[in-house]
Amino acid sequence: MIRHCVFIRFRPEVGDAERTAIFAEIAALKDRLPGFLATHIGANGSPEIGMDKGYAEGFIVDFADAAARDAYLDDAEHQKTGAKIVAAADGGVQGVFVYDLEILD
Repeated sequence: MIRHCVFIRFRPEVGDAERTAIFAEIAALKDRLPGFLATHIGANGSPEIGMDKGYAEGFIVDFADAAARDAYLDDAEHQKTGAKIVAAADGGVQGVFVYDLEILD
């Protein structure tokens, strides 16, 4: 399984409605893409002050395997939403942190 983690530093003027819409677009991909197992969306809840480096919100998508993750990355709807994320992030791509974990059981 691949756990695709995306953390975002939104620009201050990006409101809750825009953030919610972006996250809803990510979640909606699950119904279209085989191997997209689950999505988890939310704000940072860690009590470790400052450790988030300003990445206060984000999402995690679980994929069955790397092929499912790669299909998601190539998907046109995902790419449109990814562009919205970059546009809403503080500093553009510098305000987005992506990290994929291979989960071995």
